[in-house]
Amino acid sequence: MDMLRLITNDPCLKPYEQALVGRYKYAQNKERELTKESGTLTDFATGYLYFGLHKQAKKWVFREWAPNATHIYIIGDFNKWKESEKYALTRQGDGVWEGVFPEKAMKHGDLYKLKIKWEGGEGERIPAYCRRVVQDEETKIFSAQVWAPENPYKFKVKKFKPEVSPLLIYECHIGMSGEEEKVSTYNEFREKMLPRIKADGYNCVQIMAIQEHPYYGSFGYHVSSLFAPSSRFGTPDELKQLIDEAHEMGMAVIMDIVHSHAVKNQVEGLGLFDGTPYQYFHDGWRREHNQWDSLCYNYGKNEVMHFLLSNCKYWLDEFKFDGFRFDGVSSMLFLDHALGNVFGSYDNYFNGNQDGDAICYLTLANKLIHEVHPDAITIAEEVSGMPGVASKIEDGGMGFDYRLAMGIPDFWIKMIKEVKDEEWKPGHILWTLTNHRPDEKTISYAESHDQALVGDKTLMFRLADADMYWHMSRLFDSSYMVDRAIALHKMIRLITVSSINGGYLNFMGNEFGHPEWIDFPREGNGWSYKYARRQWHLVDDTDLKYKYLGDWDKAMLDVVKSIRKFNMTDINVLWDKSDDQVLAYRRADLIFVYNFHPYKSFTDYGILAPAGKYKMVLCSDSTEFGGFGQVDTTQEHFTQYDANGTAEGKEWLKLYIPARSCMVLKHF
Repeated sequence: MDMLRLITNDPCLKPYEQALVGRYKYAQNKERELTKESGTLTDFATGYLYFGLHKQAKKWVFREWAPNATHIYIIGDFNKWKESEKYALTRQGDGVWEGVFPEKAMKHGDLYKLKIKWEGGEGERIPAYCRRVVQDEETKIFSAQVWAPENPYKFKVKKFKPEVSPLLIYECHIGMSGEEEKVSTYNEFREKMLPRIKADGYNCVQIMAIQEHPYYGSFGYHVSSLFAPSSRFGTPDELKQLIDEAHEMGMAVIMDIVHSHAVKNQVEGLGLFDGTPYQYFHDGWRREHNQWDSLCYNYGKNEVMHFLLSNCKYWLDEFKFDGFRFDGVSSMLFLDHALGNVFGSYDNYFNGNQDGDAICYLTLANKLIHEVHPDAITIAEEVSGMPGVASKIEDGGMGFDYRLAMGIPDFWIKMIKEVKDEEWKPGHILWTLTNHRPDEKTISYAESHDQALVGDKTLMFRLADADMYWHMSRLFDSSYMVDRAIALHKMIRLITVSSINGGYLNFMGNEFGHPEWIDFPREGNGWSYKYARRQWHLVDDTDLKYKYLGDWDKAMLDVVKSIRKFNMTDINVLWDKSDDQVLAYRRADLIFVYNFHPYKSFTDYGILAPAGKYKMVLCSDSTEFGGFGQVDTTQEHFTQYDANGTAEGKEWLKLYIPARSCMVLKHF
């Protein structure tokens, strides 16, 4: 291990070398402790194969970890929901309970729960490792369900290697992915959305809200059953088929995994599973996450480590997911959940506020995931900038492949809200988009689901405001607000995707400027699904301007994908003139040119570029993308020698650059 590599890349970390070494050694020691009997993390993280309900030869075997329990019974459809010795579990050791039952004791589709008793109380519980949880439509009560179909789904694609150079992520939510005012299903997503995502040019589908959650409006972040794919969207086999067909199309599938906190519910969740508040979670002041109204896992307990690591392997093994976007990593890293801390100094990271057990868990989770699936994708939703999050474990990092660049969408919102168009500095924009640690890859994005939630606004909504409702017809309407919005929407997206060093993310519908916010059914809106859906007819309607943005999104991704390992190419700034608001930079054989000026167009504008011939491959001013058609995109451009002298190997590339436009030229 070269522990100094993090410090070599960032000498300011030198005073904290002891802390970096300490967290690395702590993870090493914990791994040895956990695997002293199994040998490897892969062999250790198999709790889902041992705990829960399993059908074996002519019998059913059920196991549960509940150290504080005095009695446990399985109750369900098969025994009229009454506790009986016939369905009792027996204590084995180390808090494990077990029951072996004849094959006829239960059948596929039966509903059941656990009746757990402890000193001074009792309660009905859903098993912690349950793989299927369903909700009664009338009573709204959740129950576990026996899931052992006679003909389980068999994957057609046995091995799949994700395309990650660059990684182009389409973030989505199954339930709100359809046009109808309802909860959409895995099958509908597979049939309607996968072809659309593939055609748009994305190579990775990131699915939210997979793990079962009692409240639909939580967006899937208040998880109750970590091993159960949400039944409100369909069956586990239907989810498997969705993933399998995405692989057939060449697209990776990753999921939002929520190990940062859990729902407080006791009947549906793990909040008071065996009568103790501290079985899976912290006790005392660390138990509750007050801002999220949820419970915080105790990563210092080996049983909790086993539970969560097994959950990582389960989704990879059983469903063939290609990786995870870990939710709430910043909250996990710090004892105060990174609340109210501006992280203006490295002292803020290494001041005793770190949760060493959580850091250890994340490190071992990344190691396990890449042991199970060497090509897996792991992304940290991390906003604090903690050093080493997306650095290699052997270098002293936590092992994530990518860090989500959460500051970028905040930057764009700030630009739109607070900075006049005439004051946008394209050089500063590029610096902000590329300001990341040299040893980390990031996922850049202009906006995600966070910016689309009710109470907030998408970029297109901020730019066009109410004019979106009245002036999006290609045939009859004209609006300065809409013209400006469409122009900046295209420019913002191109400069964001073209400056990536890792990957790019888009939330479904945002690529074409979806006009509505996201608001899940709740009491405050009369339990309406009106805003918990996506209006695909808007982008499919050739008479509406949304199509311009949808076509632009596909075209710019095609340009990025035309260069092998685009994200790994250097960014060479060729021109940065703040007064003109003009910027140009080169990546491989492509030159990206921007004129952010709101009203100045430039004729024969000179940019110093590598000598040679250039052909325009993309232009936001083209009429097919809602521009004004002032640029002849078929014209070939030849650089011009300057007798007065220019930089070695460079000549003047003269271009007509309309106001609020961007273009990409290829060097031949």
